[in-house]
Amino acid sequence: MSTSRTPGSFSVDLDGMWQAMDQLRSTFDRRDGARAPRGEVRAAILALLAERPMHGYQVIHEIDERSGGDWKPSAGSVYPTLQLLADEGLIVAEETDGRKVYSLTDSGRAAAGVDGADASDPWAPQRSTGDRRTALPRAGVELARATAQVGRTGTSAQVDEAVAVLDEARRRIYSILARD
Repeated sequence: MSTSRTPGSFSVDLDGMWQAMDQLRSTFDRRDGARAPRGEVRAAILALLAERPMHGYQVIHEIDERSGGDWKPSAGSVYPTLQLLADEGLIVAEETDGRKVYSLTDSGRAAAGVDGADASDPWAPQRSTGDRRTALPRAGVELARATAQVGRTGTSAQVDEAVAVLDEARRRIYSILARD
């Protein structure tokens, strides 16, 4: 077990803290086993191509970037979807610098909601408090990050205050389950 002295007169089990954070993160991280429904990949591709032509890697990168790293679709989901959209006549591919660059057809623009209709934002994280798959786990991961930051850089008094806040939060969270 590794301990490290932080500003103040206490020691912190850094290995244990980081193991706990990694376990929490891997438990809830969307990339660890959870997949976006097929329709989300399709909608995301159409929305991105409504902005500008892209090749497959750019589509993957844009979804990852716009979702804040919460969703990085695999090539195994993006490229077959691009082919399906091409087969449906919604996109066309042109060879540019050795890569297929995809763009929307007129039918694709209509399907993407371009030209007057509301364009969707399929890569936006679900922030609804009713979505227990994402809202509660995300809040837990963000809390763990903030806690780790206080543990790494806080003074003894700041760490003591953070511990008191976490103890109170734990009690209040359990009290939610105790209510009828």
